[in-house]
Amino acid sequence: MTRSWPVLLCWVAVALDGFDLVVLGAVIPTLSKSGDLGFTDASLTTASTVGLVGVGIGAVAIGPLTDRFGRRVSLISSIALFSVLTIAVAFAQSSTQFTALRFLAGLGLGACLPTALAYMSEHAPEGRGGSAVTRMMTGYHVGAVLTALLALWVIDAHGWEAMFVIGGVAGLLTLPLMWAKLPESETYLRRTAEASPRSTAVVQGRYLRISLGLWVASFMGLLLVYGLNTWLPKIMGEAGYSIQAGTGLLLVLNVGAVIGLLIAGVLSDSRGNKPTVLLWFGLAAVFLALLSIKLEVTALVYAAVLLTGIFVFSAQVLVYAFVGHLYPPEIRGTALGMSAGVGRVGAIVGPSISGALVTAGIAYPWGFYAFALAAVLAVLALATVPAQAPEPAVAVPH
Repeated sequence: MTRSWPVLLCWVAVALDGFDLVVLGAVIPTLSKSGDLGFTDASLTTASTVGLVGVGIGAVAIGPLTDRFGRRVSLISSIALFSVLTIAVAFAQSSTQFTALRFLAGLGLGACLPTALAYMSEHAPEGRGGSAVTRMMTGYHVGAVLTALLALWVIDAHGWEAMFVIGGVAGLLTLPLMWAKLPESETYLRRTAEASPRSTAVVQGRYLRISLGLWVASFMGLLLVYGLNTWLPKIMGEAGYSIQAGTGLLLVLNVGAVIGLLIAGVLSDSRGNKPTVLLWFGLAAVFLALLSIKLEVTALVYAAVLLTGIFVFSAQVLVYAFVGHLYPPEIRGTALGMSAGVGRVGAIVGPSISGALVTAGIAYPWGFYAFALAAVLAVLALATVPAQAPEPAVAVPH
């Protein structure tokens, strides 16, 4: 059980990210309808965007800290920050306070994912890094689905504020277990005591080309994840499918994501990170393009969306696994933080592009063509990245 605790606790940390993916979308209809805190549709969009900006900044900022001070204290601190500020959101007195608190909570939340990724890539047995990371990331989608289901009865019964209290309390409840059961990464502890890593090492020498390729892929990957999660029901509605069918397809998309994560990790461990992530993004491009074809048989539509979910979501996670494989422990946290941070920009751009296409009335089929192009660009970027880490390893200044 000693080895199982880190796996479980990192899974829970990632599930909090899944909570945050869904919670604002779940309360926006209520805030828009009631006008609570003086919100308008425009200010709700601002709150959503500002929160994602906070997550991106948190992801980038935590990298050097987790490389210097360790994975354990960084993960515990980031969860504590996110949890306290998420509870504070429930007590906001204005839309400005709400937005500011979402930004600050995002700083903590953004720090969680790259730290958990660095920990799991180092905690995994030799040759099992891909499956360890992808299994952990199932927590993201499970957290999203559970939060969506919870919102169905919590908001009507207890108000939108209860959702933020529940999310924050859930995070706080993990802290004692984290403190008691989460050891420091053994790989981090084995680093030479005199090493003093510099965060700029990820963009120096041969690592510059690697970092740029991975950042582009991460940007495109999260563009797809957030773009599809935000607009799939609306795009399918423009194609002539009912609202119920669109919502059902969104659920199927995320079920496919969990299946894809379980398959991709095993394949990555056996066949290698690079060929697997190239295959996954390539197939994602194919199935996204196929969704532009209007199908009359409902079962075929659901099957196509399921297959799209299998490849789109796990392709992004395979990028994280690839980062963990290519960088040495002394800069791994920084590398993962930068990759996640750049990816968060894609998380903002994706829904914006989709929204613009919806506004223009051309989201179907051009939305799927745009998504397919993003997957192709990820393939091209990853093709420039070597399959193995450069030798010799990055020189760490003393």
